[in-house]
Amino acid sequence: MQINILYKPSQTLAQVWLAAGEAVVAESGAMVGMTPNVAMQTAAGGIMSGLKRLFGGESFFRNTFTAHQGQGEVLFATPLCGDMVVIDVGHKQWCIQNSAYVACSPSVQVQTKAGGFKGFFSGAGFFVLETQGQGQLVLGAFGAVEPIQVDGSMVIDTGHVLAWESTLSYQVTKAGSGWVASFLSGEGLVCSFQGQGVVYIQSRNAAEYGQAVGAMLPAREG
Repeated sequence: MQINILYKPSQTLAQVWLAAGEAVVAESGAMVGMTPNVAMQTAAGGIMSGLKRLFGGESFFRNTFTAHQGQGEVLFATPLCGDMVVIDVGHKQWCIQNSAYVACSPSVQVQTKAGGFKGFFSGAGFFVLETQGQGQLVLGAFGAVEPIQVDGSMVIDTGHVLAWESTLSYQVTKAGSGWVASFLSGEGLVCSFQGQGVVYIQSRNAAEYGQAVGAMLPAREG
C-alpha cells in the first residue's frame, strides 16, 4: 500500500494505491472516490466494540476497500478543512483523539480505550482510540499538523490535541490557577503530558471554530 497526501496543508486528500488483493480500512464516510476495480465491504466489528466507538464520537461502522484484478486507487478526505499525516505503527503505538482517525492498514487494530472522566473532560468523549499491530495509519486534522517532542512535560490545549505516543501519560487540568481564572482566560482545560514521546497537534480547534461561526449567523425565527 502506498499513501500520498495531496493538496497540503489546508485541503488535503489522501491518495491510497492498492496492489491486487491489497486492502485499506477507513472511517465511514471518509471515501471521496475509488477506481471501479475496488470493492467496499462494511462491518461494525461487533456490537460492544461498535457501541464503544459510537460513544467515543467515532462512527459505528468501518469500511474495507480491496483492489481486485490489478492496482486500485482510493481517495479519502476529512469533513473539515485541514492537513493529514501518515504515521507508521508498530515500533510505536499511538493514542488518537477520536475524530482524527481516517484510515489504516488492515494489520493495524484501532480500538476504543476507556478514558473515564479524564477522556470526557478532555473533549475527546468518554473514549480515546488506541492502536495495536503494525502498518500505516492516516490521521486528519482541522488546520495544520505539527509534531511536538515531549521530553519531560508539555501542556497543550485539549482542543488542539490530535494524537500522542502511548508511552506518554497525561492529566487533564485547568489552564489557570482556578476555575474562574481558567474561564476568564478563554483557555479552559489543558492536557498535561508527562514522559518522553511525540504529540501531534492541530492548529485549529473545531469547537471554538463552531462557536465563532455560530455567533455570526442570524438568529433562527420561530
